[in-house]
Amino acid sequence: MRAFTASKFNNMHDILSEHLCFGGKQGFYKHASAHTKLPMRFSVFVPPHADGQRLPAVIYLAGLTCTEETFMIKAGAQRLAAELGLILVAPDTSPRNTGIAQPRSEWDFGHGASFYLDATQEPWSAHFRMESWLVQELVPLAIADFGADPARIGIFGHSMGGHGALTLALRHRDLFKSVSAFAPIAAPTRCAWGEKAFKGYLGPDRAAWLDHDATELMMMQFGAPFPKGILIDQGLADTYLEQQQLHPELFEQACAAVGQPLSLRLHSGYDHGYYFIASFVEDHLRFHARQLAP
Repeated sequence: MRAFTASKFNNMHDILSEHLCFGGKQGFYKHASAHTKLPMRFSVFVPPHADGQRLPAVIYLAGLTCTEETFMIKAGAQRLAAELGLILVAPDTSPRNTGIAQPRSEWDFGHGASFYLDATQEPWSAHFRMESWLVQELVPLAIADFGADPARIGIFGHSMGGHGALTLALRHRDLFKSVSAFAPIAAPTRCAWGEKAFKGYLGPDRAAWLDHDATELMMMQFGAPFPKGILIDQGLADTYLEQQQLHPELFEQACAAVGQPLSLRLHSGYDHGYYFIASFVEDHLRFHARQLAP
């Protein structure tokens, strides 16, 4: 076994930096996106494996204000990913250097806060096409350049990224075979963060918002879209839970209504940050490894 050699596949990215990590390779990259029309940054951890071997991959979507580095630096996931043979892919949370003026104080909308959708409202619609970039460019790039198995792709995320993981999994069930989340914004049409983002990106017609709300999308299902289950972890000392930004109970009710198996685990004393994620990331990686097993 040895670390993945990118030259065995088709290189469609530029290397920013690469680092040996638990016998595998932790890299930071960028590529020219046809959908966002800007360079997009992302990070990939490839575990040690035989040359040419295809591996399961899990896409991690980070939360508000984060970047492609946040999860790889803070979560401590590479050790177990190396053991389980999982590729980890973490994209940036929005396009950068868009030329759109934005107050620095507006941290929950705009740059670093894409909500992982394709914006339809100007000026955001020119570059904020995150769903198309993720599904039509980043996942194929992970397959072509890093050896991901196209039949074994999972997705998970945190907060805004938990929202993205749940909604993208439900909207692209043919692509994503497993899904989990940490403290997701589970009903964005019913919280201040989601209302602000959806009005700005999608316009005032609330009917257009429903296709990007995990709770609403689950209620549209006929039967369980993920019969092997969905995993969500939520800290009970999470201030955003207290502020009614997350609403995991509404997603739980929607899952129950359509017969979707859900493990919603509530953890006393844990907050919204990466100490919480690092505490339970092993459970999520093992969850995806089981569901993505050949």
